[in-house]
Amino acid sequence: MKALVLVGGFGTRLRPLTLTTPKQMLPIAGRPMIEWVVGRLANFGVDEVVLSLGYRPDAFIEAYPDQVCAGVPIRYVIEDEPLGTAGAVRFAATEAGFDSTFLVLNGDVLTDLDVDVLVDFHRTSQAEATIALHRVDDPSAFGVVPTDADGRVIAFVEKPPREEAPTDLINAGTYVLEPSVIESIPAGRAVSIERETFPELVARQTLFARAAETYWLDTGTPELYIKANLDIITGNRPGVSAEAVRGDVAGSATLTDSVVGIGSTVAADAVVVRSVLMNGVVVGEGAVVTDSILMDGVAVEAGAHVTDGSVIGAGECVGAGSHIQADRVPRPE
Repeated sequence: MKALVLVGGFGTRLRPLTLTTPKQMLPIAGRPMIEWVVGRLANFGVDEVVLSLGYRPDAFIEAYPDQVCAGVPIRYVIEDEPLGTAGAVRFAATEAGFDSTFLVLNGDVLTDLDVDVLVDFHRTSQAEATIALHRVDDPSAFGVVPTDADGRVIAFVEKPPREEAPTDLINAGTYVLEPSVIESIPAGRAVSIERETFPELVARQTLFARAAETYWLDTGTPELYIKANLDIITGNRPGVSAEAVRGDVAGSATLTDSVVGIGSTVAADAVVVRSVLMNGVVVGEGAVVTDSILMDGVAVEAGAHVTDGSVIGAGECVGAGSHIQADRVPRPE
């Protein structure tokens, strides 16, 4: 089976992390996010993955020059202009010559979904398209997907107010599609799969969905990006683990539930809590970093504090004794 992974977005909610690096190339516990997504697919008989690229395609091409990612053969399809979620699917699937049932995945979602079960349900239902669903406490930031008793989707409600949501089951960003879906997506313009394609399939009564109780996380904000890292190193994501510390941490430093990247150093009496330090980061003596993200090459000088969800971009310096609280450096425009 073939799979298409959508990785073309700008990642604006994660800036400044994404000013220099595409979202799916950001590290999760030391490995690029895209490797966590693609690597699982081999377990379900996926023998080729097509990456639909848009923003900074060079980052992916340079990282995987042999066109193998996490042991899976990959191909690249590059959009000249943003085509929306459905437009990207149509363009990439056409360019790659998909002519049978295939998977589509959002490249910024981490999940342990059993893809085989979803594909079996899709085929048994004789669906044109099938959506994986996930239950959340507040569905207002997602596409909400009510179904009938057979799993046929009866509506697709994009980001409803919480009190008006017809269910707490949301679009989890993994789809099984038939080639006929591609034929129904208009060419040459931006098309939203959530706002145009899925509602059309609802009208044809050929859109189905299935919920699964499994690990699922949208990594689109700094807080959720930190959570994605910590879930792996603390064991909150069952069956998945990675080394948390690859840098140098002084004996008198305090390190709690944090990732320390290659070549990073945490000096004496520094405190690092629930944070992600990428590669080549320096945390000076007595400095404090909590609930924050430091990109490659950041220096936090002696006695400085970086706290409360702050994000420090690549190569930035936080001066000695200064305090950065719930802020981003540089600030997004």
